[in-house]
Amino acid sequence: MMRTVGLILLLCLAAQVKSQEIEVECSEDDPPSFSDTSPSFLVDLNVAPVTDGEIQMNISWAINIDASIEFLNGTRIVIDRSTYVCKYKPALAKAQLNGSSQKWFYYLAEASYGLNSIQAANLPLPLPGSGMPYKFVSIEIPRPKPRLKEAAPANVDFTVNKELNDAVPGNFDFTRITLAIFGGLAGFMTLGSCYILYTRYGENVATHLGFKKLPASPTAPVPVLVVYPAEDPAFQAAVVALVEFLQSYGGCSVAVDMWQQRKIAELGPMRWLAEKVKTAQRVLIVSPKFSSRRSRCPPNHTFPEPSIPASAFDLYPLILNMVAGHAKSSRDLAKFCVVQLSDERDNRPCNLAPELRACKSFCLMKDLTKLCRSLHSQDQDDKKISDVIFRPRIVYREKGQVKLGEAIRKIEGHQPNISRPLEPLKSVVTII
Repeated sequence: MMRTVGLILLLCLAAQVKSQEIEVECSEDDPPSFSDTSPSFLVDLNVAPVTDGEIQMNISWAINIDASIEFLNGTRIVIDRSTYVCKYKPALAKAQLNGSSQKWFYYLAEASYGLNSIQAANLPLPLPGSGMPYKFVSIEIPRPKPRLKEAAPANVDFTVNKELNDAVPGNFDFTRITLAIFGGLAGFMTLGSCYILYTRYGENVATHLGFKKLPASPTAPVPVLVVYPAEDPAFQAAVVALVEFLQSYGGCSVAVDMWQQRKIAELGPMRWLAEKVKTAQRVLIVSPKFSSRRSRCPPNHTFPEPSIPASAFDLYPLILNMVAGHAKSSRDLAKFCVVQLSDERDNRPCNLAPELRACKSFCLMKDLTKLCRSLHSQDQDDKKISDVIFRPRIVYREKGQVKLGEAIRKIEGHQPNISRPLEPLKSVVTII
C-alpha cells in the first residue's frame, strides 16, 4: 500500500515538473501584427556577453503571468537589422504556472564587435497610441587585443667592484640650486607678462608695424544630433530652418536623418541613432505641436515644400525610449534637450511626452540665445584649466535668424510679416 502511494506521488511530481518545462523556439519573421486585445508589456529585458568560443550574447526577458497571457502569441526581438519571433511550446496559457507572478526566458543570439542594440515586445502589439510596448537595451562588445609574444629574458652580466664598501656622501652646490630656482621663477613671470601684454596690445602693435591681420582659425564645432517627429510640411520646414541655422551660424556640426539617409539605410534606424547619440555632445529633441497650434495659414506653393523622410516615423519613438532608459542618471539625462517651436513654453502633461518632462526645455525664438549658449557649454567635470584661461571670443551676429523666425511663425498660424522688425539675437555664437 505504501509503495502504491509513493508511486502516485512520484508521478504527480514528475507531471508538475514537466508542466514547468516550456521550450522557446526563435526564428526570423515578418513585420509584427497589431490588435486591440494584446498581452501585458514585458517586465524586464537584460543582455550579457557570452565569451565561450563564438561571439554571442544572452538575451533574457521576463513575462507577467496574469490573465492577459491567453492573448500572447510570442515575443518579438529586434537586434539591429534582424528580427526574430520567439514561440512558446506549450503556450503559456496552457502551461500550469500556478503560483508564479512572472517567468524568465532566454535566447542566445550572434553578436558583433561594437555596439549591439536590442529591443523586445510581446505579440500582438497594441494599437498605436497605447504606449511604448518595447523594452530597449544595448551592449558594447570590444574587439580582442592582440597578444604580444613575451620576450625571453636576456642574460645580463653584472660587474661588482668589491673595493667600494662605504657609501660616498653627495656634495651639493646650494648656490647653483638657488640660482636655478630663482631663474626659473623669473622666466615664468617674464613669459606671463609678455602674454598679458600681447593679449591687450599685440594686435595694435602688429597693425602699426605694417602686418596684416589674419582671421584666427575656428575651434572644432560642437557635434549635435537633432531628432524630430513626423508632422506636416510647415513643421518640417521649421526643423530644416533650425538645422541650417545651427550648422551655418551656431558653430555646430549637426547630424540629422534627412542628411544621412544612405547611412541610415546601411545601419538601420536603431543602430544609426545609438551611434549618433554616443558621439554627440548634445541631443536636441524637437517637441511635436499640439492640436490647438496646428498651422492655419494657406499652403504656399511659391517654394517647394520639404518632404518628410520615412526614418522620422521610427527615430522619434526610439529617442523617447532612450531618454526613458537614461532617466535614472542625471548626468546622462543632461545630454538631452527639448526644443519647442513656439514662443511660449508648454509643459502640460497632455502636450509634452512623459519621457521629456525631466529634460531641459527651450522655446524658440525666445530662448534661442540660451540654446546657443547651452550647446557650447561643457559640464563642470569636463572643464579644464586651459578652457577657462584661453576661452574663445564670441562674435554676435543677427544674420540667419530671419528665416528661422518666419518658419516658426508659419507653424503658429501667422503669415510672415517682412516689415515687422525682428528682435536682434544677442548671442548667436560664431567662434573665432
